[in-house]
Amino acid sequence: MTDDKPDKSGNPMQSEKTADKAEARMKSSSGSARLGRDVQNKIGQQLRAMYDDVVKEGVPDKFRDMLRQLDNSDEGSNEGSRG
Repeated sequence: MTDDKPDKSGNPMQSEKTADKAEARMKSSSGSARLGRDVQNKIGQQLRAMYDDVVKEGVPDKFRDMLRQLDNSDEGSNEGSRG
């Protein structure tokens, strides 16, 4: 997580600071990596926000057409095997 992409605040260093804090929280006293509940919640929020945008984009017409063609070819091959 050391890319220089700015977070929503526009500050590329903020992402690095957040990553450093998260990494520090991951270390438990036993030395195993573990995320705190607040970090898990933040990751979940960011993933949902990112993937909500992707879902809203919908499926491009080109992919719909390809899926329709596959469905039609499957139906044709299944009808020939019935007997």
